[in-house]
Amino acid sequence: MYKNILLDKLPQITPNGLKIRTDFRESIKFELLMQDKNISEKDKIAFALELYYYNISEIKDIKEAINDILWFYKGGEILEEASQNENREEKAKQIYSYEFDDKYIYSAFLEQYKIDLNSIKYLHWWKFKALFNGLNEKTKIVEIMGYRAMNLSKIKDKEMRQHYKKMQQIYALPDMRSEEEKEADFAENLW
Repeated sequence: MYKNILLDKLPQITPNGLKIRTDFRESIKFELLMQDKNISEKDKIAFALELYYYNISEIKDIKEAINDILWFYKGGEILEEASQNENREEKAKQIYSYEFDDKYIYSAFLEQYKIDLNSIKYLHWWKFKALFNGLNEKTKIVEIMGYRAMNLSKIKDKEMRQHYKKMQQIYALPDMRSEEEKEADFAENLW
């Protein structure tokens, strides 16, 4: 049930026929919710349902409702395709954060598209993601994401490598992993 952003009316209901909130703010809140280590998985499910669905009492199957949220959040990807993409990108670095990069994202949209994300009444999530992905390299957020994504081991020039290492330190996102995750990653890197 993929929708083409150029040809199709963007969805306001799930594949299973339930009306959902489609404004970009709800999906940003969803991403922040999923990243919050202080909220239990059970509570995350409850909050996600409240976040997206207008009428929770209409939900007959919780698992189906969650799958619909994921379908919507992923921009209409079929879940099997999404999980294959996640497996390929499992250890990908996080290069942006709606929590810590909010000012950079806001200013990039204002600069490039003349869209004030704070005062715009509505912007469909899929449109927001398309615009976010289309930000040009002149915006500060794209510059910062470039630093964060850079593989320093591929830079041969020592001075350039030092420069980019410094930029990565300046623009590093806080380490949001739990102590257990940090220990597991440390142990994994030993072998």
